[in-house]
Order: sequence, then structure tokens, then C-alpha cells
Amino acid sequence: MAVGLVVAGCGNRVHGTPNPNTADLAAYKTEAAASSAAATSSKRAAAQTKAIGDNCAQFPTTTGVGVSKYNEFIDAHDANAGDYAAKRELAASTLDDAANKVETGISTAKDAMPDDLAAKFTDYVTAARALSAETRKMTYTAPVGPLNDASRRVNDARNAVRDACPKR
Repeated sequence: MAVGLVVAGCGNRVHGTPNPNTADLAAYKTEAAASSAAATSSKRAAAQTKAIGDNCAQFPTTTGVGVSKYNEFIDAHDANAGDYAAKRELAASTLDDAANKVETGISTAKDAMPDDLAAKFTDYVTAARALSAETRKMTYTAPVGPLNDASRRVNDARNAVRDACPKR
């Protein structure tokens, strides 16, 4: 049995130094940079749209529960109802829960949320926590001025968020 090896090749070499066409290279780099920037901008816009949508969609429901429980507490207070203390605590807890949920939504959105809208959500969180604190302080003999002021701040902050969010 015979084994053989055949080697074939090209005998001509190309002379010169390999260099790219500088005009084509510059155009390619510009196009690649523009494409990358467009992709980044598109991702950023999509993230912002999602952050706004997620936070604005849940806001009325999340905060609405706090409003309902607070109003039930006010009714119990005004009627000298026997379940006044329980409704006071439920209202305060529900306001705190709403503030925590809104704050979590903003934290999850991170930098995707526009600063002005994030500030409005944060104002609501601050106002809801202040109203919760004032609610817990209420007794039948406590002055209602601080509670009313805190309630007004929550309403103002809630309206500011609703006005800033896109309409559905």
C-alpha cells in the first residue's frame, strides 16, 4: 500500500501593504455610531414609556384605597362611632401601604422615570406618610387643623400626579 501527500499552492504573492479605504472606514464608523446611538435612545425611550405606564396605571387604584379608608375614618370620627380607633388605624396603615407601593414603583423605575414626574410621585409619598402620622394622632379632643392640612396636601399631590400622567 502506498501513501502519498500532494501539496498544491499558489505561487503568486500580492505585493503592498493592506490598508482600509479611509473614506469607506470613516463612513462605516459614523454609520455604526449613529446606529448604536439610535438603539440606545430607542431602549431608553421604551424604558421611560414602561416606567410611566406602570406607575401611572397603578396609581389611582393604589392611592384610591387609602382615600376610601381615610374617608371611612373621618365618617367614624364625625359620628363618634364605636369602631373609631380601628378605622383610624386602618386608614393610617392603608395610607402607609399606598405610600410604600408608590415608592417601590418609583424605585423600580430608577432613572427611566422623568425627573418631574418622579418628583410628583415622591411628593405624594411624603404627603401620604404625613397624613398617616396625623391620622394616628387623632383623638376626639385633638385639633383637626393639622389633619385637614395633611389631607389637603395628599389631595393636591394626588391630583398633581394624575394631571401629569398620560390620559388613558
